[in-house]
Amino acid sequence: MPIQPTDLVLVAVLKTKRDLEIARVLGWYRIPAKTAPKTVAVDWLAFYQTAKFGDEKWAIHYVAPVRGHELTTRGELLRAQPDHPRAGEPYFKLQLGPLERLPRPIPSRRWRRLTFLYTTGDRLLAAAEINDLIIQSEERDLLWKALRERGLTAERHYEVRRGQALDLALLCALGAVGITLGEPPRPKTRERAGWRYLSFDAASVKGDLAGVLGQIEQAVQALGGPAPDD
Repeated sequence: MPIQPTDLVLVAVLKTKRDLEIARVLGWYRIPAKTAPKTVAVDWLAFYQTAKFGDEKWAIHYVAPVRGHELTTRGELLRAQPDHPRAGEPYFKLQLGPLERLPRPIPSRRWRRLTFLYTTGDRLLAAAEINDLIIQSEERDLLWKALRERGLTAERHYEVRRGQALDLALLCALGAVGITLGEPPRPKTRERAGWRYLSFDAASVKGDLAGVLGQIEQAVQALGGPAPDD
């Protein structure tokens, strides 16, 4: 059955070519329980491939339907590695149907750290890049689109470290501008070298979008303007 617009899709990372072969030949994907997303009961997995995939790196090329899941251990999944230090730890095993290649890949315009993110079938089928997959609140979506119309490319849900993400990030020639909506960045985030942080509330984005965009543009120019595309 093809992907449906309302299907729930989990974007997961493929770190090695071996993991791709496991998904393709054996029909499963593993997730450590301690770092698993909120739910693994999804309709599809979409695989984001890392730098080890050469010409296919930093993009989603393949998806697979999820047939079910179970909780097991790493040792049960990878029996050739019984002495692995995490052999006894709990892992989710997602059972997959056949891998399908997307009609066109969904690239990340720039390298970015990625763990897991949820999207929907309609977003997956329409996406031109990774940012198009990310579901955010109305004001976050409004600001991201307005920045794009100004010629400023912002990365959505940008992870600065595991478990800590900014709503938007603009990479600049001399650093980066991080943006949060609704609350200020965490103290540890403020200390990140080379970054300048801005915070806005939802009312400002909806009521004074031009003023918010002006502050962001000033911050970008202070850091040398947008970083050149890779």
